[in-house]
Amino acid sequence: MPQTHPFDLTGKRFLVTGAASGIGKATAIALSALGAELILWDINEAALKATASSCMKAVHTLAIDLKNTPGIRETLLNAAAEYGPVNGLVHAAGIPYISPLKSLSENKYMEVLQINTIAALELAKAFNQKKVSGGANGSIVFISSVYALVGSAANTAYAMSKAALHGITKSLAIELSPKNIRVNCVAPGFVKTTMKANTDQLFNEERDELLESLHPLGLGAPEDVAYACAYLLSDAAKWITGSIMNVDGGFTAK
Repeated sequence: MPQTHPFDLTGKRFLVTGAASGIGKATAIALSALGAELILWDINEAALKATASSCMKAVHTLAIDLKNTPGIRETLLNAAAEYGPVNGLVHAAGIPYISPLKSLSENKYMEVLQINTIAALELAKAFNQKKVSGGANGSIVFISSVYALVGSAANTAYAMSKAALHGITKSLAIELSPKNIRVNCVAPGFVKTTMKANTDQLFNEERDELLESLHPLGLGAPEDVAYACAYLLSDAAKWITGSIMNVDGGFTAK
């Protein structure tokens, strides 16, 4: 079916990682509502199936551990062979890590890097293959964080993993532009997700109120970030690459 509007994703197929919850789940549902077919990855198989049931178009799910970075490219190659070429991807999978410098665990921050950063690079390497993307055209979207842009105590490892995505985004935007493959990054502020709820347990109510006050438009919802991803994947953003889009309720405007 031909596209009738640049925001229409009918006839396109996208991979979304971290699709079992939060931003990844909201992105999957938003893309499906716009007509896209989906390949959804997450380590939580039961929650992943729940996401799939909320989508309107064909959905293919796979429970995958992104810490197994050597297997990412092969898995995406197999998916493209089975379901057809992928028009783009959103790497929404990620894990937080709050720890002061003196207590940083090498094992833990390497795990954070594997999922947040190295998996993103492996996904891009896979997407760059003709068997996955068809060889030309497409859109890659990485999910970063405002902590890649501003400092925060005890967030060094997490910030490192997300700031690296900004460098990857800009470099790949140039390298892949001859193929018309666009690469962009969305840097969310604090969004009401399960991940945030888990980290909230480490702090008191006063800290939560302060955090919300830092966002002029208040805390975000997963859908706020999902719609930004959908835009960057669509033909409406065909002249956008190498950008870091802040979707943060004004957090970084101060």
